Amino acid sequence: MPTGSGTIKKNSYTPVLTPGYRKETAHTNSRMAASSNRIMLGPLVAAIDQGTSSTRFLVFNAKTAELLSHHQVEIKQSFPKEGWVEEDPKEILQSVYECMDRTCEKLTQLNIDISNIKAIGVTNQRETTLVWDKETGEPLYNAIGKPQCRWLCAVWLDLRTQSTVERLISKTPGRNKNHLKHKTGLPISTYFSAVKLRWLLDNVDEVAEAVVTHRAMFGTVDSWLIWCLTGGKSGGVHCTDVTNASRTMLFNIHTLDWDPELWISWGNTNVCIVDLQCLGDQSAALVGQMCFQDGQAKNTYGTGCFLLRNTGAKPVMSDHGLLTTVAYKLGRDKPACYALEGSVAIAGAVVRWLKDNLGIIQTSTELEKLAASVGTSYGCYFVPAFSGLYAPYWEPSARGIICGLTQFTNRSHLAFAALEAVCFQTREILDAMNQDSGIPLTQLQVDGGMTSNRLLMQLQADILCIPVVKPSMPETTALGAAMAAGAAEGVSVWSLRPEDLSEVTSEKFEPQINPEGTRRFSKRRSSMPLTTVAVSLNMGETSIFSSLPLGFYVVGSMCMLIGAKYISGQCLFFACLPLCLLKKNRNHNVHTHF
Repeated sequence: MPTGSGTIKKNSYTPVLTPGYRKETAHTNSRMAASSNRIMLGPLVAAIDQGTSSTRFLVFNAKTAELLSHHQVEIKQSFPKEGWVEEDPKEILQSVYECMDRTCEKLTQLNIDISNIKAIGVTNQRETTLVWDKETGEPLYNAIGKPQCRWLCAVWLDLRTQSTVERLISKTPGRNKNHLKHKTGLPISTYFSAVKLRWLLDNVDEVAEAVVTHRAMFGTVDSWLIWCLTGGKSGGVHCTDVTNASRTMLFNIHTLDWDPELWISWGNTNVCIVDLQCLGDQSAALVGQMCFQDGQAKNTYGTGCFLLRNTGAKPVMSDHGLLTTVAYKLGRDKPACYALEGSVAIAGAVVRWLKDNLGIIQTSTELEKLAASVGTSYGCYFVPAFSGLYAPYWEPSARGIICGLTQFTNRSHLAFAALEAVCFQTREILDAMNQDSGIPLTQLQVDGGMTSNRLLMQLQADILCIPVVKPSMPETTALGAAMAAGAAEGVSVWSLRPEDLSEVTSEKFEPQINPEGTRRFSKRRSSMPLTTVAVSLNMGETSIFSSLPLGFYVVGSMCMLIGAKYISGQCLFFACLPLCLLKKNRNHNVHTHF
């Protein structure tokens, strides 16, 4: 279904968007009188960008890719229990309406004719899961532990499905979390939509009842928005696209359709897959960065961090902990393009944590100033595994760790360590990606809110040892959705032919590591196995000291390593301990628990 077809309706706010997207209000007559003063820019294309922390509506000039206007509304998150992350679907929908209204008002103030908006693309946070009643239009999940009745959806970062995942893995031959990977490209993980749906079926009576009575509709955020915007309970279209479907763990990435075998355990909700102008946020960013060639890659620094590398028309199965996903399919008769993806759960979210939980900064921009004031973490290392570790470990039980603290350590060093943490996690993914593809990446294109931090970008170039390229227009995710919408069959106002694509100005961050800096980097690089400690934390009830020989070994190792620190003057303790623990854990099959 082309996004530009049909009527987009809304339940509050007075304007109604119809084909051609002319905004009808009580001021229509006065605006018609002023129509002669409107600026005619040719065809315009809009995009709804619904992310984890905010919703935006943006309007682009289809000929120049220039961003003309936009509006943004923050989205509230609730945390009813540790590891639970929820958002209100009605608030998400209302934020879309508000952003559309405010953007159209801004365009009118600029004398830009909004009737020239020819299509609207949708891009969204991908794995966030909703179930709603098709007869009432109401979401079916009530927030647990809330005194008031609020309808919420399970956000992609949510960890409540860990026991569900463990139960599913236990049923696979050899307890193999990659048992479905040959079909889905994904491991069995709390990250993906299917296990959230299973949890809802098992734990929410309203959902189970609605499935039995055939009233339940399941979808990711794109499905919810499109259904509501095309009529809702009065004939709304229930659909998704291949990029979002490929993140549900119910979709066969080879046949590009729902897999009957995978649906058996979940219950069929009949979500239609169509070629419409909708892309999951990371696929949209890949398109917006114009990574249409095999081997091109981009990294988006948002709430999490997502590195995608275009692998062409054939899916490449990873042997190093990465995901195989559908990158995009831009047309009914066009082939699907695939990508390798490495996902980091916590990137920009660490900035919010430092601000809201620790109170060491008041704004996100303050983080860069703090980190730049010292220029080093001074031996402090930070693994922000607040929601477990994603690629390449896929360990939901992992917990965060900050180490290497001394009396000299202050909030500026911690700020620098937080930035390094994002860069080191990206480095781990890039190393895995290079091993899977066999061809090292020569430069990395970047986008997302954190790229405004110039210190972070320079650190990333230094740690990757390749150039980092940042486009001057940062809204690449929304741009990708708009490009797909404008190029859709029946719209065709945006050409995606290489010779027609607009040139994008960019800023390149070159690695600035001299020989001495390279040696320092190598020492820092040795600290990256700290993530193995994060993997081991809180993974079970068994303590390392439940094994007497292992307990003596660890205590003895700690004492020797502390002594080595004072003898050598180097901070060897936290660089070596993770490897010791990992080796002993593997030999004794004992989980480390602090």
